[in-house]
Amino acid sequence: MVFLRIALLNRGGSAACTPSGHTLLAFHLLLTKGHSMSITLSSASLPVFTHFLGNLRHILTKAQADVAARGYDEQALVQFRLAPDMLPFKTQICIACDAPKLCAARISGLDAPKYDNTENTLAELIARIDKTVAWLQTVPSSALDGQEAKEITFPVGKAGTRTMSAEDYLKTWALPNMFFHITTAYAILRHNGVVLGKGDYLMGASA
Repeated sequence: MVFLRIALLNRGGSAACTPSGHTLLAFHLLLTKGHSMSITLSSASLPVFTHFLGNLRHILTKAQADVAARGYDEQALVQFRLAPDMLPFKTQICIACDAPKLCAARISGLDAPKYDNTENTLAELIARIDKTVAWLQTVPSSALDGQEAKEITFPVGKAGTRTMSAEDYLKTWALPNMFFHITTAYAILRHNGVVLGKGDYLMGASA
């Protein structure tokens, strides 16, 4: 629509004689009819995974700064649980990394890197995030797109499994699982006095 206005002005037209908003909208719809972009498995997964893992990395760097500023043992954060029967902070980070990694691997058929879950410091957890993002960035969109109906069977709990289509697996399991563990990690840090806000969760370092 902006391009149409500029074109008319370049042809000698004035701003006063440019088409109305309704006319421009109708023209835009005419031009884009039949050319709307659909959401694909890759566009709904890879950029979301890397964006929120990047934000998680940002949150952990703020935790590092808080430890340095207040001078306490960072193990108070790394080992902290919101409730006795919940997983500690370090495991929340590991699962937040594993959920997108395993999702991309299961849908694409690619081999995901395996980590030993030995991280015990904030720096090591940040390195875990970095390794995961680096691998996700190597996954080609073509390995995911078109796999919507592929059956994905994955472990649930200690002995169970669940099977669903790749599309449902992404939308109702992998993405919510990543968000759950990132949110829990955020809550642990906030509970322990790390200064964070919603912007840190949604926008990361650009907040």
